[in-house]
Amino acid sequence: MDKPFKSPPPYPIASVDHALRAATILQLEGGATVSQIADRLGVARSTAHRILAMLVYRDFAAQDEDRVYRAGPVLDLAAHSQSLVSRLRAAALPHLHRLVDLLDETANVTVRTGDVARFIASVECHRSLRVGSREGMVFPAHRTTAGLLLLAELPDEELDTVYAPERYQDRPADRPDLTRLRRELRRLRRNGFAVNRERSERGLVAVGVPVRSPDGTALAGLSVSMPGTRYAPQRLEALVATLNSAAHALENDLREQL
Repeated sequence: MDKPFKSPPPYPIASVDHALRAATILQLEGGATVSQIADRLGVARSTAHRILAMLVYRDFAAQDEDRVYRAGPVLDLAAHSQSLVSRLRAAALPHLHRLVDLLDETANVTVRTGDVARFIASVECHRSLRVGSREGMVFPAHRTTAGLLLLAELPDEELDTVYAPERYQDRPADRPDLTRLRRELRRLRRNGFAVNRERSERGLVAVGVPVRSPDGTALAGLSVSMPGTRYAPQRLEALVATLNSAAHALENDLREQL
């Protein structure tokens, strides 16, 4: 028996519908101007501009230097092997719970798209003073533990593309100092782990290691986050060893799946 056509909800919200349709256009068709979105949705240019501005704010869209709107980091993640991201999250969750049991600190898995890092899985620890779940949140890649680890994998020319000055014309203060960043990324490559002391949030310290695919490519970062008052440099070696053990176990699970 054929499925019935979808019926609209009894109380449709036009603004939500417009935003979802605009996001779909950007993801499936590659990009559009304000005027094109206004025409497609049948709304005024001012309304289309407000819709796109909100999509940009929530990382569902990004505006090029030529003022064309394109799919943003959230939609890029869906387009960039949605099945891989969902499988990575599903495979990672048991290992995150195990890390929390071992370390009693919040554990995370993060991926990178362009210059942003997105937390795709997070398990909170059980302490009253703890770092809350960051699942679904997006941060500048160079300000997160996993983001730095994944940026460290890029050749210089690709790093230049990610942080091209023209991409930051409207927000020059957000562009990192590439000379300093390259020095830090070289150190991370040598060490094989990253320590983030309050770069993304005040009072937070995170330690992370990469998670690699069978061909050696870094797919994600595995990290634990804790209040800075609980971090001590003497713990670093043990934290990294525990994280590496969990990362290798996750890599073995992914190898079987892939």
